[in-house]
Amino acid sequence: MFNLYTFPSQMSWRPTYRSSKFRNVYGKVGNREHCYDGIPITKNVHDNHFCAVNSKFLAVVTESAGGGSFIIIPVSQSGRLDSHYPKVCGHQGNVLDIKWNPFFENIIASCSEDTSVRVWEIPEGGLRRNMTEAVLELYGHSRRVPTTHDTILIWNLEIGEPVKMIDCHTDVILSMSFNTDGSLLATSCKDKKLRVIEPRSGRVLQQASCKNHRVNRVVFLGNMKRLLTTGVSRWNTRQIALWDQEDLSMPIVEEDIDGLSGLLFPFYDTDTHMLYLAGKGDGNIRYFEITTEKPYIQYLMEFRSPAPQKGLGVMPKHGLDVAACEVFRFYKLVTLKGLIEPISMIVPRRSDTYQEDIYPMTAGTEPALSASEWLSGIDRDPVLMSLKDGYHRPNQLVFKAPVKEKKSVVVNGIDLLENVPPRTENELLRMFFRQQDELRRLKEELTTKDVRIRQLELELNNLKNVSPTNV
Repeated sequence: MFNLYTFPSQMSWRPTYRSSKFRNVYGKVGNREHCYDGIPITKNVHDNHFCAVNSKFLAVVTESAGGGSFIIIPVSQSGRLDSHYPKVCGHQGNVLDIKWNPFFENIIASCSEDTSVRVWEIPEGGLRRNMTEAVLELYGHSRRVPTTHDTILIWNLEIGEPVKMIDCHTDVILSMSFNTDGSLLATSCKDKKLRVIEPRSGRVLQQASCKNHRVNRVVFLGNMKRLLTTGVSRWNTRQIALWDQEDLSMPIVEEDIDGLSGLLFPFYDTDTHMLYLAGKGDGNIRYFEITTEKPYIQYLMEFRSPAPQKGLGVMPKHGLDVAACEVFRFYKLVTLKGLIEPISMIVPRRSDTYQEDIYPMTAGTEPALSASEWLSGIDRDPVLMSLKDGYHRPNQLVFKAPVKEKKSVVVNGIDLLENVPPRTENELLRMFFRQQDELRRLKEELTTKDVRIRQLELELNNLKNVSPTNV
């Protein structure tokens, strides 16, 4: 349904003449050839984005039978997707969420209704066949991840083990957000409380009972020592609230948005101090500028579209088109069309030179700390990079997963553990698809070898037909 609410009229008391370099930012939908078509986007109704993006790959949770799956598309390969496009299909239940590692762009994590979290390593250039074997499988939750649990587990992926359980919540956790140096964790919970937690100890530093503003999503606002939450007011209107992270006794400011019912997702850009609000099922994206002085939240503009959004992925800063003055990019999931649309947020500038005022030093892809350093209590701000000369990684990092000891039971030359018969329908399907992929690969190899054999035979015949006098 097309959104007819007009936000500025609800905030008419605010001055519209306030000067801002971002007051004319506009949203631009990618051309048809830059969209991704023919994608069987999941019909799951959970309040997640079902999409994750980095500068190399676009990952989308898909509709599938016999277990959950998602696809990995190289960002540069837009267009219509083949119906037999390979998938990541190792989960036994529906995939509920996916997330790329910000420091290793070929590593992605997924969580599922099968209560597991799995870490996958995607080959350069994307998948050529279905992937069923994860680098890591993490089992620590007794119920599906992440939608029906009141505990948070922090894992050290260097050893593949949980290192901390945060169990201060009394009901289902709705969302969580780390601050920039990883020293604080903010959570929203179904028990109507907003918490700021020291994640290494699990100690609650601040807590607010949100009776008038029922919090759904929470996000740290960079280094401003502020939190922003989206939720619902006592009159069931969608609402945002700004908080001081060191004093949650009451919000700094609350603003009603509209009377729609879809969950409101916040996206914050630390570099520009811009906040984007996108409702699930809406077609529009509102954006604001956050300031340290009144009115704190300044409305800028609204991107409108008649197509409702299932979810949104966000491109990291080093993947943006700096030459076009692009400051943010969404990837919008349109389920009814099986379509993913890139939406670029652009600052209009006449000059073709690099715009340093809208591209400050930004968080790069080099980690500031190792897992052991963070666990020991060290805090450090992100390692920054400039976008002026494009992205250059200072050191080539290598993701190292813990080595699993492979067990085997060999009888008459056959590894029984490698050939265990399937016990469930899901295992049977996975084995079927794995064997199908193997057959396809072997057929391709045989075809290649047949062609080579024919070439060699022709060369041999030609040599036989050549007379000795001509040699």
